[in-house]
Amino acid sequence: MQITNIIAALENWAPLAWQEPYDNAGLIVGNPDHNCTGVLCSLDCIEAVVEEAIAKGLNLIVSHHPIVFKGVKQFNSHHFVSRVVVKAIQNNIALYAIHTNLDNLLEGVNKTLADRLHLENRRILTPKPDFKDEKGGEIGSGLVGELPLETDEAEFLQWIIKKLNLQVLKHTHFTKKPLKTIALCGGSGSFLINDAKAQNIDCFITSDLKYHDFFEADGKILLVDIGHGQSEQWVASLIVANLKLKFPTFAVLESLVNTEPVHYLKD
Repeated sequence: MQITNIIAALENWAPLAWQEPYDNAGLIVGNPDHNCTGVLCSLDCIEAVVEEAIAKGLNLIVSHHPIVFKGVKQFNSHHFVSRVVVKAIQNNIALYAIHTNLDNLLEGVNKTLADRLHLENRRILTPKPDFKDEKGGEIGSGLVGELPLETDEAEFLQWIIKKLNLQVLKHTHFTKKPLKTIALCGGSGSFLINDAKAQNIDCFITSDLKYHDFFEADGKILLVDIGHGQSEQWVASLIVANLKLKFPTFAVLESLVNTEPVHYLKD
């Protein structure tokens, strides 16, 4: 088994053409023609994840977030990105990212949230007209689904906290209307607020909303910010499950490293 075989399976699932123009998905470090000793899947690729791969004898890390996202001009010990890349190269470990191309897939990142919130009748919130999946389905940003029953806003927020294992969430003023149609965007989704409003969505769940983004609700929609890492906490297991379907006897493991960089202080 070569690394290129794993890459081919990932890109058949979520082609690189589906990534956003600003993204850096794909093979970032490594030789695709090398034999693969095993795959380690994670949300982020940090030093501890590379060290875990070394300890387990795995030479391919598949992360959701690309470790190299912006331009890197120096490779030294002064920045965590450089340290990760250098350590991977020194230990012959390939680094691959499956990022916004997986975000744009209906059965991708947003599915992991929609499943836990029991959303039905799912569709893409903002389709990309130039792309279709192999079955002719839409590709694009965000997911829209319906709750089985109309739900009170306060009760639904408690449901989100429970089902998504959250410590905290942020939200706008209640609209004082029952919720039925829910939109999701794992990761940073403020760019979809106006699309959600235009489609009369009752509630939009995402992360990384800025102070002024909350004003955009304008009493028309309930905006909920659950945190970036929290919105993507099941992505590594999604990648593992997909690869195990294609390579059932091969070593595909989920990282045991908690890469969440944000912590919360309680009274």
